[in-house]
Amino acid sequence: MTKAGRRSGAQPDWSELMRTALGGDAAAYRLLLSEMVPVLRGIIRARASGMDADWCEDVVQDTLMAIHLKRGTWDSTQPLRPWVYAIARHKLVDALRRKGRRVHVPVDDFAEQLEATPEPDPLESRDAQTLIGQLPDRDAALLRCLAVDEHGSEECGRRLGLSTGALRVALHRALKRLAEIRQEAGL
Repeated sequence: MTKAGRRSGAQPDWSELMRTALGGDAAAYRLLLSEMVPVLRGIIRARASGMDADWCEDVVQDTLMAIHLKRGTWDSTQPLRPWVYAIARHKLVDALRRKGRRVHVPVDDFAEQLEATPEPDPLESRDAQTLIGQLPDRDAALLRCLAVDEHGSEECGRRLGLSTGALRVALHRALKRLAEIRQEAGL
């Protein structure tokens, strides 16, 4: 691979360009965006048949802006193209909704670029543990057993010495307390 993120004679590797750009290489970022523009323009024009070129260009720009603003959320261990195509699809659908035109953008058009199975958010478990940790011990143990460890209600009831009915009541109360904590935290 050359310095600019190109394999000789092949398409630029968008993922490698983004990794380099996230490392602070402005030239790689400019190259990446310039490589994306015609691809995004083609996708959007093809899916928005009947819309004028200026409208399509606005959607392309909205997509590029979203990519720029959310670039830090891209998982650098994954390919970039599916992530970019998903953003483009969402921006196109949003723009068509604003325009008031009903549209169906088939996922099949993007299927080969999309991941087969989404990966869980690595921060979700940590955030859940933090919130659960603020609950009284019994509530925290119940939620960890049911939601985090994914044990069944019978197993959790047995572990915590609760009947099925008592477990339901305790779960309801624990979830109510958790919702209050989330609201106080502004989440």
